[in-house]
Amino acid sequence: PVDAVFSLNASKHDVIDVKMTEMERREEKTYEVHSSFEEIADRYDGFILDQFGVMHDGSTGLEGAPECISALAAQGKKMVILSNTSAGSDATMAKLPKLGFDQKSIVGGAVTSGEEASEFLSSHKGGKMMWITWTTRANVPPPLDFIQRCGSQWTITKNADEADILVVQGSEVLRGPGPNGEAEEVSLGSFSQTGDMSIVDSILKKCKARNIPMVCANPDFIVIKPDGTTGHMPGKMAKSYEEMGGECTYFGKPHKAHFEACIRQLGLPREKVAHVGDSLHHDVAGANASNIDSVFVAGGVHREDLGTDLGSVPDRTSLDELFAAEGQTPTHVVPLLKMN
Repeated sequence: PVDAVFSLNASKHDVIDVKMTEMERREEKTYEVHSSFEEIADRYDGFILDQFGVMHDGSTGLEGAPECISALAAQGKKMVILSNTSAGSDATMAKLPKLGFDQKSIVGGAVTSGEEASEFLSSHKGGKMMWITWTTRANVPPPLDFIQRCGSQWTITKNADEADILVVQGSEVLRGPGPNGEAEEVSLGSFSQTGDMSIVDSILKKCKARNIPMVCANPDFIVIKPDGTTGHMPGKMAKSYEEMGGECTYFGKPHKAHFEACIRQLGLPREKVAHVGDSLHHDVAGANASNIDSVFVAGGVHREDLGTDLGSVPDRTSLDELFAAEGQTPTHVVPLLKMN
């Protein structure tokens, strides 16, 4: 077993169980369906905003979203972004104008899983890190930005026999040491496109054989890409590692600490804040566990599950079936983050 170089049990990052109990699932929880966000805006003073599938698709702002954010800001609403992204908070905010958003509208800034994970790692003495990340390309933050935030006490290795920790920050390559564009990158095959775990699991099994602890810097399972296809994300790797008996510490939604950080940044009473997201597993579950109202955007990652066209209001039967299957019910449902 690995001689642990740090403890994964920091209290501020405790992993919570956001699954509802069977009794809670049987309790009837009502929700409201709205044709536009305008019907909800006056009920709250602040909003915690998911990014992908709600504000934008990674390439451009989604229909009505930039205008909705500007309208909410003009009404004096406070907003903060809460995102399962490996990017840091500054990089997340800096990208908003390129996506069509007025950066000044988001007065609360951004709380990202990547930022929280790198802060956590920077507080430990370090060692040798196996690092699963993204390829170096123009439309994502340079992978080394994350490592630099973790601190110089960490060195990169591709060898499970000498690793002290496995950090899953992206879903395309196992990266070796060296500068962007020069470091050796071992492909994970088609995992990010198809979810094929064959190469990933071979890496995870080697790590589990030495009980190497994992840190997951993005708990998302899937994301809908700009072309409408599905991208498979680090959360799937973390789930597989836990099913092998491995230990994993997660950062980001649905874990309660990150919702609490947003509440603190907004400086508003909990009952005057709602979380806006498109994932029942990450957004709605986390909001429910944190006792925060939620706005489920039906045009996001669950749109195919609901069988609706983009921008259409789902029927209640489809919503009831989806919420029952996922064990999570939101406070509100809207088709898009769009005022009218």
